[in-house]
Amino acid sequence: MISLHSLKNSADLASPFHLGEKRVQERLGVRGIEDFARKVIRDYLPEQHRDFYTAQPFLIVSARDEAGRPWATLLEGEDGFVSSPDTKTLTFDTQTVRGDALEAAFTPGADVGVLGIELETRRRNRVNGHIISGASGITFEVEQSFGNCPQYIRERAYWRSPDAPTPVLTKGSRLTATQRDWIRSADTFFIASGYRGEGDDPAFGMDASHRGGDRGFVEVLDDQHIRFPDYAGNNHYNTLGNFLLDPQAGFLFLDFASGSLLQLTGTATIDWDSADVEKFPGARRLVNFQIDEVRELSSALRLRWQEEAESARSLRLVDKIVESTDVTSFIFDARDGGPLAPFEAGQHLPLEIQVPGKLGRIQRTYSLSGSSSDPRYRISVKREDKGLASRYLHDDLQVGTIIQSRNPAGGFPLSCTTCPLVLISAGIGITPMLSILHQVATETPGRPVWFVHGARDGEHHAFKDEVRQVSDGKANIQVITHYSRPLDKDVIGVDYNETGRISGKVLAGLPDQADTQYLMCGPAAFMAAIKADLEGQGIPEEQVHYETF
Repeated sequence: MISLHSLKNSADLASPFHLGEKRVQERLGVRGIEDFARKVIRDYLPEQHRDFYTAQPFLIVSARDEAGRPWATLLEGEDGFVSSPDTKTLTFDTQTVRGDALEAAFTPGADVGVLGIELETRRRNRVNGHIISGASGITFEVEQSFGNCPQYIRERAYWRSPDAPTPVLTKGSRLTATQRDWIRSADTFFIASGYRGEGDDPAFGMDASHRGGDRGFVEVLDDQHIRFPDYAGNNHYNTLGNFLLDPQAGFLFLDFASGSLLQLTGTATIDWDSADVEKFPGARRLVNFQIDEVRELSSALRLRWQEEAESARSLRLVDKIVESTDVTSFIFDARDGGPLAPFEAGQHLPLEIQVPGKLGRIQRTYSLSGSSSDPRYRISVKREDKGLASRYLHDDLQVGTIIQSRNPAGGFPLSCTTCPLVLISAGIGITPMLSILHQVATETPGRPVWFVHGARDGEHHAFKDEVRQVSDGKANIQVITHYSRPLDKDVIGVDYNETGRISGKVLAGLPDQADTQYLMCGPAAFMAAIKADLEGQGIPEEQVHYETF
């Protein structure tokens, strides 16, 4: 039993997380996430987030109705319907459709969660805050803004119907047979959750979050109960943390072909470790949802999307290469022998993996570690003792096996092509940095590049020889390697350059140009420390980019 009293005694007002989120993180053994989150969860919108939101054709929004029940909905508008007059404000030139559960919810002071999600590019960003005005359009003040990883997002292109929406509202307390089939066939839905405790804490408020999986990943247990698996995410546990302290929730399902909405509100409970969890490959736990009210709004939107998400591409494993004690590379080409979709250095490859003995496919996203000029895809995976996918890839996946993927996506948002780069990684975080190193090695030789990597020792140092080969003869590329616990056989000056962990203070002193860009990937605690050090040395945050895994 979780004691609310003990949580309150340990409350940290400076934390970006409220009591429930921290308790879930503690229960699940997440380390370093709070220090990292302090650097990436902001109380304003960075310029790139403002640009992202103002380019969106729709937003997912969560709030509470007059009875205090949470719901999720979709707000759409013409191009440019979202504006950002300053770094603390978003304005939506739109309103909900008539009959929406949140039709009367956007009043001054109301807590609101906003999710911006580009289904066609798999980018997403979340912002939480409150309503300033809802009279003509909706004006929203930011309290927390942060990016999310692209896992489990299904790519879909959108368009607008030439016909005006003609929503028809159907209400009830139980799912109809048609609604049950709708949910069973869904590969995407959205959750509204929230918590507001005593006092004024920016971690309080509403959240809007995304969930995705293979069709059928949401189970309909009966006409008032559904269940879905919870997979690995960004380790913030915003939604589960809300459920822990306030189990009220709202679910939103979209009919992508017709623009119809299915809104549910009710109560969520978390199944942490029952035998049922094992029935869902890759699931960490299950969430059960009891429905109190159902609202179906048919033909409510002008927006339409591909009914089927982008189909998976079949890849054939052509080679497995051991890179270190715990890292192996996997080389894929197209099953049909045709060309693979091109990728940019730093992007990742979404895979759908069928593990023998497990029902359904599990989804994982791995950084592409090879050169973007290679005709094949290479991913490099660290074996985790408790990792369902990594254990299968390392131990069981054989050359010749067919595996499903989607197009490469994501990447680092670089603002220039000639400014100095400092590429920083630790452990398996080397993979996107290695791909970027391949790219910059073929660019204009005058661009200064530092490749700084931290490993435990020589046996855990993947790609040592490849990095050396790529950088040899390139006067503009400097390689600096740190071993935190070198072995007796590791030779300083040959295998590595420095003993101990990478320091942001040293990194800031490497280049001598004000426009240097810092890219990093590694464990959360590592990146939090580096980011804090760089900012302490006066490096602007817009010059520091990171990739989580």
